[in-house]
Amino acid sequence: MQSTTCLILDIGSGTQDVLLYQEGLELENCPKFILPSPARNVGARIRELTKAGRDIYLHGQNMGGGFWRAVKAHQDAGLKVYAHPEAALALGDDLDQVRGHGIEITSIPPLSASQVLLTDFDPGFWRGLLQHAGLPQPDLVLACVQDHGFHPGKSNRISRFAYWERFMNEDGGDISRLLYADPPEEMTRLQCLRRSIGVGLVADTGSAALLGALFDPSVERTAATDGVLVVNVGNSHTIAFLVLGTRVLGVYEHHTGHLDEARLLDHLTRFRHGELGNAEVFDDGGHGCVTVPDLPDGFERIVVLGPRRALLADAKVEFLAPGGDMMLAGCFGLLKGWRQQGGAY
Repeated sequence: MQSTTCLILDIGSGTQDVLLYQEGLELENCPKFILPSPARNVGARIRELTKAGRDIYLHGQNMGGGFWRAVKAHQDAGLKVYAHPEAALALGDDLDQVRGHGIEITSIPPLSASQVLLTDFDPGFWRGLLQHAGLPQPDLVLACVQDHGFHPGKSNRISRFAYWERFMNEDGGDISRLLYADPPEEMTRLQCLRRSIGVGLVADTGSAALLGALFDPSVERTAATDGVLVVNVGNSHTIAFLVLGTRVLGVYEHHTGHLDEARLLDHLTRFRHGELGNAEVFDDGGHGCVTVPDLPDGFERIVVLGPRRALLADAKVEFLAPGGDMMLAGCFGLLKGWRQQGGAY
């Protein structure tokens, strides 16, 4: 039977961490890439055009908006920014608000402007990179991004956490429900990613991190018996899960830049005892916190992932390296989720 090749991407705000998984090949021998995130590449391209004195036209689709500062600097230099309506969604759900920032939204590219493609996944880029590296083209793609959801006029912190509240309340925290062939309608960034990749599955980056921790057999065993607290300290967001068996019993999400070790440890301690309120986290500048009623005791084992994990360097926690590479934890998580769904495509 022919083996399957999967291109697996964890697309964050700083990096995109990539595994080219080939069935029958040891994980250690599968090609790996740590590349700048698509948003960082867009920002770099805009800065090049700012130096060249060129107006810009943003086209493509919704993606991570981490290039906003480059857009603002472009405007501050006295240059114009145009955007296609679909691409403008990368800058905000409310297009009137985007217009209010001086961006002209038009479906017709101005002849005077240099075009800048917005997309989390560019099939042509990956075809070319793999071809030049002498690597096989994938049979399917597994990819994750962080999606705040589409909720014009509402705080994206509230709308973002509504996703986790629905997962807890409607899906029962069932870990098997974290990968999508058809993402929820309001998760517009995931919808765009799903269309871009073609054959494959998508997920939120938080879900991929959780599954990545459970890729470690020891962590999965602890989760099955005593429960485990999984923490991912990302470049922009910190997210934590209380996991018991195959269910998530609590989710906490905050902005990493608002946290220091003492504050995060205080939050995590009260979180695993069911004593941290949603309003407190939101009022502190985070997204929120939700736990099931009558949370059981346990979750004493705390395992930590993420590029900013040094925030907890002096704490009594375990730093994980699933599959031997911490930066690819999300990729291994997507691989685990795909396998749990039967490895079909």
